Amino acid sequence: MVKLIVTGCCGKMSRRIINLASQSDSFSIVGATERRSHPDMGKDAGEVCGVGKLDIEITDSLEDIIDACDVVVDFTSALSTINNIKQAKLAHKAIVIGTTGLTDEEMAIIKSASTSIPILFSPNMSIGVNVLFDVVGSIVQKLGENYDIEIVEAHHNQKKDSPSGTAKRLADEISQAKGKGKKERVPIHSVRAGDIVGDHTVIFAGENERIEITHRAHSRDVFARGALRAAKFIAGKSPKLYSMQDVLEEI
Repeated sequence: MVKLIVTGCCGKMSRRIINLASQSDSFSIVGATERRSHPDMGKDAGEVCGVGKLDIEITDSLEDIIDACDVVVDFTSALSTINNIKQAKLAHKAIVIGTTGLTDEEMAIIKSASTSIPILFSPNMSIGVNVLFDVVGSIVQKLGENYDIEIVEAHHNQKKDSPSGTAKRLADEISQAKGKGKKERVPIHSVRAGDIVGDHTVIFAGENERIEITHRAHSRDVFARGALRAAKFIAGKSPKLYSMQDVLEEI
C-alpha cells in the first residue's frame, strides 16, 4: 500500500485524488496540506473531500507530516510546488507533480532535484493524452512538409494558464518531429469558457484533406486516476525525472 500526502488538498483535482485513493486498497492517505488562509484549515480532509472522516487534519506544514508518506502528490501552484519539492528533497521522498504554468527556471529546479529524489512530472496525467504525445510526432513525420498544423485547446473559465501545459507539450512534440535542428512555432488557440474540463485538438490541414485528432476529458477523474497510477509507479523508484511515458511502458 502506497502512503500518500496530497498537497493543495481542497483544490478540485486534489479532492478527486483523495476521493479515489480512499476507495482503493492500493493507497492510504496519511496527510493533506493547504494554504494557511484556507477556510477548511484544521478540518478533516476526508470530510472536506466528501469521503467521510479519515482522521487526517488539514495542515499548512508539509514539513511536519512528510515523514509519514511514501509519495507526495502535488497539484498546486508554481510557488507551492517549488516549496514542496524542497521539502520532499530534504525528507528523501518521491513526488508526483501535475502543476502547470511552470517557467523554464522552475523546471530547472525540478530537474536538479530529480538527481536526489524520484520525481514524476507531467502537464497532463491522462493516459489517453500521453498516448497522443507519443503518436503525434509520428503523424508529423509521415505527412511531411505540405500540411499546416495548429492546436486548439479549451478549458474552464477558471484556468489560470494559457495556453495549457498540454498544448505546449503537443507543440513541442510536433516541433521536434519536424527536425531540421530547430523548433518551429506551432500556433495554439486557447478557449476559456464555462466548465470545460479539457479538450485538445491537433489539426493537420493539407490540400483537399485534413486530419484532426482530439482528446476530450469528460471529468477530472481521468487526471486523478492517472496521478494515482503515477504515484504507484514512482514509489520506491531511484532518483530520476520520470514522465507518464515511463508509466505507459509498465502498463
